[in-house]
Amino acid sequence: MVSNNGMEMVEWLRAHLNAITPTRTQALKATRHLRKSEKKNLFSEDISLMRTAEGRWYEGVIYEALLETVADCNLIKGVVRKGADAPYIRQKITQEQNGTFYSNYGDIKVRGNGQDLAEFDLMFLDVQNTVGFGEIVTSPSDLKEFEQEIIFKKRLIGYLFGQPIVPFILVSSVDISRNSIVQRLMKEPESVLITTSSCEEIKRVLSQREIRYQPRKPIAHPKLLHLADIHTRRSFDYRKLHDERRDRMLELMDAGATPADLLKPDEIPPIVKKIVFGGLYPPAIRLLCQKSAITMRGEALTYESIMRDFSKVILAVNLPDLRPILYFRSRKKKEYFKMVPAKVGGFKYESRRTPHMAGFFLWLESTRPTLGTKMTRTLIEYFVEGEAAGKK
Repeated sequence: MVSNNGMEMVEWLRAHLNAITPTRTQALKATRHLRKSEKKNLFSEDISLMRTAEGRWYEGVIYEALLETVADCNLIKGVVRKGADAPYIRQKITQEQNGTFYSNYGDIKVRGNGQDLAEFDLMFLDVQNTVGFGEIVTSPSDLKEFEQEIIFKKRLIGYLFGQPIVPFILVSSVDISRNSIVQRLMKEPESVLITTSSCEEIKRVLSQREIRYQPRKPIAHPKLLHLADIHTRRSFDYRKLHDERRDRMLELMDAGATPADLLKPDEIPPIVKKIVFGGLYPPAIRLLCQKSAITMRGEALTYESIMRDFSKVILAVNLPDLRPILYFRSRKKKEYFKMVPAKVGGFKYESRRTPHMAGFFLWLESTRPTLGTKMTRTLIEYFVEGEAAGKK
């Protein structure tokens, strides 16, 4: 069979999913993927709780509709199990985890060094084992960082499965066809946009009473595939790739390269999202305080207060925007305070990282002080002062 890189599957999905109209049966079956609290919240008067449950339920609706649509399609090998159809596994997250995994709730994840790199709403294969994925949205306001997210996910699947083309479908309960981000994504021939009726319209056929007793159990379906049966074609050691990318950036900075030079394509796969440069030795923390203001909920932090309240300061940089991030390890609790660039310059508190974020928390815990004043000065010049300069 001649390979078509999944384009035949893309055209079939484009032709058959464009006419998709979620039915009452699919809407009811989708509630089996919800937890007890989510079933209750699906009709909650608290809009925030209702929208969260509704989003998860709508994912189930599209999953059920996709299963029905591909049931008699010889071109598509299958759809990857998720939600109630995924195996119930309570697994301890370790830094050795690299590849595809199910979360405890049946979500499809790709992990690197134990941390979640990406989550996929849908994953499917054609008969040539070309892997495609789908994203499901219920609001146009969720699209701010959506473009970079999709680019990264395509790059990640392309690397793991050795695919030059990664089929992608975007399913929405609202019309987002005129959104500039969506229009750019749909310029790629392997991308398909599907718009269904609204969540409100689909949900109208249900009652809270009838969904209460829908059991969360897997179904038998000839096109359901287990995630473990989809084998990656490349070995995947995310920590090794991270360290290679970090060392390359340090080499380039030492040679006087520009920030733009740090992002030029090279032989290292571009799937590392964040570079953790290391922890700062006390003199480097003092230098950081001299070079940049740091505030915690409106209160300015000093070198003395940092040394008193925190046992570790870690400097990282997000890719590809080269945005610097600081992580402060509390002496009182098992938690890190994430500090991000403030609009007025310096750093401000944004959020916490706790053991609940197991993979990344373990990475931070294993990071030791390695950065002295010389290297920290270089990193500040490139990323902290460079970040401030870019805002002017």
